[in-house]
Amino acid sequence: MIQKTTGFIKGEDGAVTVDWVVLTAAILLLTIAAFVNIRNGSGAMGDRIGTYLADTDPADLRPPLN
Repeated sequence: MIQKTTGFIKGEDGAVTVDWVVLTAAILLLTIAAFVNIRNGSGAMGDRIGTYLADTDPADLRPPLN
């Protein structure tokens, strides 16, 4: 039992696993942060577009005739 414990402590397999877990967690946190920012920004932009369309005369939204 002591030999297995000593071998585990000296081995680098655990360190590699920790590295992968930390990298995966960082990628996940960055992805979630980007998703939240995009969702909030697109919702605010949709609200502004809706307000603009509601306040604008429909004749002003048509392209000019040549």
